Amino acid sequence: MSEVFVYDAIRTPFGRYGGALAGSRPDDLAALVLRTLLQRSPDLDPAQVGEVVLGNANGAGEDNRNVARMAGLLAGLPVTIPATTVNRLCGSSLDATIAGARQIALGESDVVVVGGVESMTRAPWVLPKSSRAFPAGNAELVSTTLGWRLVNPAMPEVWTVSLGEATEQLREREGVSREDQDAFALRSHRLAAQAWDAGFYDGLVVRVPGVELDRDESIRADTTPEKLSALAPVFRREGTVTAGNASPLNDGASAAVLGSAGAAEMLGRAPVARVAGWGAAANEPQLFGFAPVEAANTALQRAGIGWGEVGAVELNEAFAAQSLACIRAWDVDPDLVNQHGGAIAIGHPLGASGTRVLGTLARSLERSGRRWGVAAICIGVGQGLAVVLENMAA
Repeated sequence: MSEVFVYDAIRTPFGRYGGALAGSRPDDLAALVLRTLLQRSPDLDPAQVGEVVLGNANGAGEDNRNVARMAGLLAGLPVTIPATTVNRLCGSSLDATIAGARQIALGESDVVVVGGVESMTRAPWVLPKSSRAFPAGNAELVSTTLGWRLVNPAMPEVWTVSLGEATEQLREREGVSREDQDAFALRSHRLAAQAWDAGFYDGLVVRVPGVELDRDESIRADTTPEKLSALAPVFRREGTVTAGNASPLNDGASAAVLGSAGAAEMLGRAPVARVAGWGAAANEPQLFGFAPVEAANTALQRAGIGWGEVGAVELNEAFAAQSLACIRAWDVDPDLVNQHGGAIAIGHPLGASGTRVLGTLARSLERSGRRWGVAAICIGVGQGLAVVLENMAA
């Protein structure tokens, strides 16, 4: 099988729900990151792209069900370049990365563009169709922004609790305190703000034309322990999960160029990292936040290394409680995790988060000189994904 490499990665700034990117369609955001990647590799003939694979959790609106195809056309790719959209909820773009990597590993393509997009602001309401004509009663609109909808009554209620209630159950099981959650959230905001100030994200983020947004909109550099501790729990009266220690709702897009060893000549650039392994895992739906534990362990096993060799981890922070539960289950130094902020500060536009953590990990390894890194993400309904990268310059 062919080796697979990451050659480039880019994303938009992530906007808050109803914020700066509220006027931007998801297909336009996705087209922007695809177009930017092509512009950054001018030696590449766009006709040499084997496929576009994008992740998207809400395909019911302007995403138009196959946003990868829509974005490829809007980005000016030749109409002959096929494109597919994958949906593994929060892990969709990391799943797109794995799908693209498989194509290259099998020799089907030399270059695959992967990524994902989500506009949680513009996710539509849906109206279920009536089972009979002209019903006399009312119908209810259902939001597609986040969480369960139109639930099958055959699903056990223990599985279909809200993401927040599920996190409360996980933090009870794993003994994660409110104080630890708030401290983790504070660290996320401070590290994200410091990383932006230090120029870490320069070249990793492309500004959206016509939008006054230079960096991630949800970062609160001025937050304090006192502000976080004053927030009321959201999901239980005596709970610990708050708006301050959970990721917000966001809009944004991200993408990466994957390629074979031979793609270096086609792209006119050297690879940044090698995709050394990947893994998927699943557990009880209500314990979704813990699923990255086994996914990362599987990815490391397939890469042939252990936690002792890992120098950087990018774990998507859906909630502080689930992040801490995963970190404590791994044999890893917590200081190596999300050294440049995480989703609690940066944001979590569902379909875009996977390649966001992948691109951040590649940059982190490049800057630090460390050899091995893990990108991992939890996924609603009890799944997790992880990818191991090897720094090519280490």
